[in-house]
Amino acid sequence: MSRIEASIVKSAATTGNLVDRLLSGLPPEAVLTDPDITASYANDMASFCEAGTPAVVVLPRTVEQVQHVMRTATDLRVPVVPQGARSGLSGGANASEGCIVLSLTKMDRILEINPVDRIAVVEPGVINATLSRAVNEHGLSYPPDPSSWEMCTIGGNIGTASGGLCCVKYGVTAEYVLGLDVVLADGRLMSTGRRTAKGVAGYDLTRLFVGSEGSLGIVVRAILALKPQPPQQLVLAAEFASAAAACDAVCRIMAGGHVPSLLELMDRTTVKAVNDLAGMGLPETTEALLLAAFDTPDPAADLAAVGALCEAAGATQVVPADDAAESELLLQARRLALTALEAVKGTTMIDDVCVPRSKLGELIEGVERIAGKYDLTIGVCAHAGDGNTHPTVCFDAADPDESRRARESFDEIMALGLELGGTITGEHGVGILKKEWLAREIGPVGMEMQRAVKAVFDPLGILNPGKLF
Repeated sequence: MSRIEASIVKSAATTGNLVDRLLSGLPPEAVLTDPDITASYANDMASFCEAGTPAVVVLPRTVEQVQHVMRTATDLRVPVVPQGARSGLSGGANASEGCIVLSLTKMDRILEINPVDRIAVVEPGVINATLSRAVNEHGLSYPPDPSSWEMCTIGGNIGTASGGLCCVKYGVTAEYVLGLDVVLADGRLMSTGRRTAKGVAGYDLTRLFVGSEGSLGIVVRAILALKPQPPQQLVLAAEFASAAAACDAVCRIMAGGHVPSLLELMDRTTVKAVNDLAGMGLPETTEALLLAAFDTPDPAADLAAVGALCEAAGATQVVPADDAAESELLLQARRLALTALEAVKGTTMIDDVCVPRSKLGELIEGVERIAGKYDLTIGVCAHAGDGNTHPTVCFDAADPDESRRARESFDEIMALGLELGGTITGEHGVGILKKEWLAREIGPVGMEMQRAVKAVFDPLGILNPGKLF
């Protein structure tokens, strides 16, 4: 028998033992081994991120089943890759070779909504939009709303510390996670945080897990803070002859003390892409379209004040929405931006460089220069109110030269973000795509401490290996 044949036999034997061990604590329908099915769990939505072939995919429904998976993985030294909806954009949910893919989508129950304590207790597979609608029925709101909110899961949001359109006023996922139940690498169950409005007992391990991309433990339950449901917001659209003028308006709005519930920017490339995809009728003559929204008791007055600031910054047209329906139409256009840009060439690399608001204009102008340098279409949409931009490189993945230029332009955009005092990721995470850049951002001492933390929680290195660093 050749070495290759022996390796195949050994691999098959190991996989068989793994499956048998998993089936001893999981129902048959929760353990998937068909290669065509398991292959469909190999990737998230990121480009240029390698992925291995899973040995098995498991879909637990209970905490005890997750514990069984982790105990089995520890005993057999098998890597585990936790997954939600796989809507991520950094390769953070990509399979490792021969791993157990631990899909948490079946753990999708809302366990509690408490209007007095203003909390929700949920399992990780709950869809963001499902939770939002459920708490709305109680007069409450769960503010974090990523553009993929109709498909992304709360567990995935926690894993990448997701943001969303309303971050400028209400903040990101990390600010709403009060407590977690986490299954550790060896199968032990740990609870962190609290149900109370305040609490400072010990190190904040809850925040440590938020944004850890499944590398420290498996979140199986989350206690989330809720807010009173705000009034219906109204949206204003302002057109600008340049991105610099639009960014000037953003600076004027924030310096003026205004607190919009949303402040979003789309450049000309993005506006055209949205129109081409959905026929939204957005003004393609503009170089930048700024959307501002207020959910205050008198949103019309706030929009009027912001509209005046936009005009002072050089807006060529300012159009406030007349009602909630028109406002929702504008927001839908923004939510379609990334999907629309993907349709331009069929493949995209989506950056999420975040810079200080005062540097937003420089970042967007720099992206335009980079697009020209590499002869590529790069659209920019942004959570302008918090400086979080999404430069989106459109390219033909079947064209090797264009793919190379796409990757080089992506790296150059990240370098520009760091030069401007920003960060390589505002909400998408590091995953595989930005590992090299994490090291550049936080430096050797920071990397040493990050690895030390990882070693405490995952000494065997089996949790989502190859991600972050």
